Amino acid sequence: MGKSQETFAKKEKEKKRLKKREEKAKKAAERKANSSGGKLDAMMAYLDEDGNIVDTPPDPTVKKKVIKAENIALGVPKREKVDLTAERTGRIEFFNQEKGYGFIKDMESQEKFFVHVKGLMQEVKEGDKVSFELEKGLKGMNAVRVKTI
Repeated sequence: MGKSQETFAKKEKEKKRLKKREEKAKKAAERKANSSGGKLDAMMAYLDEDGNIVDTPPDPTVKKKVIKAENIALGVPKREKVDLTAERTGRIEFFNQEKGYGFIKDMESQEKFFVHVKGLMQEVKEGDKVSFELEKGLKGMNAVRVKTI
């Protein structure tokens, strides 16, 4: 007679598999018995007009705001045309004498502009009030023809 194909290890694996299947069926029956009847309302979430998640449904009597698609601006807003020839006034926010560059804060728009020592008409230091003109540089607008007031 031939040797049986069922070894001890195979029998143990089969027992474990059957035990796992029974435990899984028990857990499923337990969940089904303890569930709240499958109410979907308990799991619902709504968004209010501000985009916040709330648990109450929106009031259908409230009039909704109508927003036109063409009024929605995507991306960076367009800048106004800058008059480069107009003389502006500002204050030196930072200036490094050793490296020869700094930044000027415009008095009107509160924007900061790069200034290089080559764009100076006179020597300046931090805190000085200056008048300057703008010129388009590689990385943005640069202050040129800078002189103290």
